[in-house]
Amino acid sequence: MKRWLKWIVIGLVVALLAAGVLRALSARKAQKEALQAQQSAQKTETVMALTPSDLVQVKTIELTQALAISGPLKAVNSVVIKARVAGELQGLTVREGDFVKAGQIIARVDSTEFQARVRQAQQQAESAKAQVDIAKRSFDNNRSLVDQGFISKTALESSLATLSAAESNYRAAQAGADVASKSLDDTVLRAPISGLIAQRLAQPGERVAVDARIVEIVDLSRLELEASLSATDSLDVKVGQMAQLTIEGTTQPLAAKVVRVNPSAVAGSRAVLAYLAIESSANLRQGLFAQGTLETGKSRTLAVPLSAVRTDKPQPYVQLVSKGVVAHQTVEVGAHGEFNGQSMVGIKGVNEDATILNGTVGTLRAGTLVKLMPDAK
Repeated sequence: MKRWLKWIVIGLVVALLAAGVLRALSARKAQKEALQAQQSAQKTETVMALTPSDLVQVKTIELTQALAISGPLKAVNSVVIKARVAGELQGLTVREGDFVKAGQIIARVDSTEFQARVRQAQQQAESAKAQVDIAKRSFDNNRSLVDQGFISKTALESSLATLSAAESNYRAAQAGADVASKSLDDTVLRAPISGLIAQRLAQPGERVAVDARIVEIVDLSRLELEASLSATDSLDVKVGQMAQLTIEGTTQPLAAKVVRVNPSAVAGSRAVLAYLAIESSANLRQGLFAQGTLETGKSRTLAVPLSAVRTDKPQPYVQLVSKGVVAHQTVEVGAHGEFNGQSMVGIKGVNEDATILNGTVGTLRAGTLVKLMPDAK
């Protein structure tokens, strides 16, 4: 092959290779520039789509201020029957759940010893009465003798003192007989109120001591909630305020009313007890746990749903939407309450009718663009 033709072929190959390299570099540069332009456009034009349910209008409403309360149910009338004398327990037949009437005999304590004491006291009283009769006849005789001048007045005064001592002994013996009779009556245990047996704490044949617990009776016709309040919350609670309660084991809410507030705080915890009467106590039991809300007042204020207030910064704030842009607006939180069954909170720092993001929307960066989309049907 001729030398000049060889160099022409080599030059063509080199030219083709150079053209390929330049074309590859140019394509790569164009691709990089297009990618940068696309990322820049996405960064500047990112728009968050929202639905009407994602937005809340700040409105002035009448906020019902409520206080969360809880506690056990207790019977207004309950009693524990205790033994008033020591002895063997007899005749106890009632058990838990049995109904008893006021005045019904629940049990007895063996009365053999107490009957003997009554007889003994009565005999001592009769003996003292006989001594009074003797002393009175002696006094009457001595008074006649003094009138006739047969004995001195000193003897009459001595006879009078003997009579007074005999009368005092008789009265003491009578008091002893009354005490013995009272002890005999105390061997019979009666129900002071009508109600149901809640606890049976002793068994027949058992020897019980004075003040030993025998049975507990509760009257379930009137129940009340014993709510423990903090010192601050107790200042807002007044007699007559209403509450809605949910009782353990039930789904139907019940109404209750504050009937008493304890004037003293509980030692140690410094809690204040409030008592709420249950308006309908059917099918309820003492000791069940209840919880609910107590209405303590109303106030008109700018309010938003409690979930719309963000607390992930040092100061609480809301996500304000203005002209399609999200802004973080610091607010001052006020009273909490209920409105149409929703937890609301009073705020300061935004204007009425301002639009904010609901609590269902996550936290968005300030400056995020948003647009409103119709709700999906």
